[in-house]
Amino acid sequence: MSSDPDTILLEAEEAMTKALDYLKKELRGMRTGRASPALVEYLKVDYYGTPTDLKSLASISIPEPTQLLIKPFDAGCLQDVKRAIEASGLSLNPMMDGKQIRLNMPALTGDRRKQLSAHCKKLGEETKVTLRNARRDANKHVDTLAKDPKAHVPEDEIETLKTEVQDLLKKFEHETDDVVAKKMKEVEEV
Repeated sequence: MSSDPDTILLEAEEAMTKALDYLKKELRGMRTGRASPALVEYLKVDYYGTPTDLKSLASISIPEPTQLLIKPFDAGCLQDVKRAIEASGLSLNPMMDGKQIRLNMPALTGDRRKQLSAHCKKLGEETKVTLRNARRDANKHVDTLAKDPKAHVPEDEIETLKTEVQDLLKKFEHETDDVVAKKMKEVEEV
């Protein structure tokens, strides 16, 4: 870690951004009652021995609010795509329809909605722990900087830096809450 205030802040922000991006990616792949290509686009399909993201192998469209249509670019991998969906743990039943696959999204039960909401909250809390760890690391570097006789950083600048790190944490925690709340609303929508 570098020992100048700008780099400390920049690296803390990078770590927090990564944590939030990871949360968004995880929540995108979570099933709700509505069809979303994000649900399956990162499913790994065994394509000639290479695990490949489904979105690289097929076009994924939404012909109806509760249905996904998957059209592989190479009809030869249709069975591989079907197997990947069945093995995904998403509880979806792929139906072959010529050279494409239809996925109907069954309505979520009340219990399943509660489970998914709880999972959203859990992912949000895990993200906040990661964000707080980034703050802790940044503050350690600020303390190291304060003790470094070669740095010549005034005490008020050290305090300002710690305040900026805390403000960064608050901003990212707020964004995390917003992302989680939005996903929970989608999950609970009938």
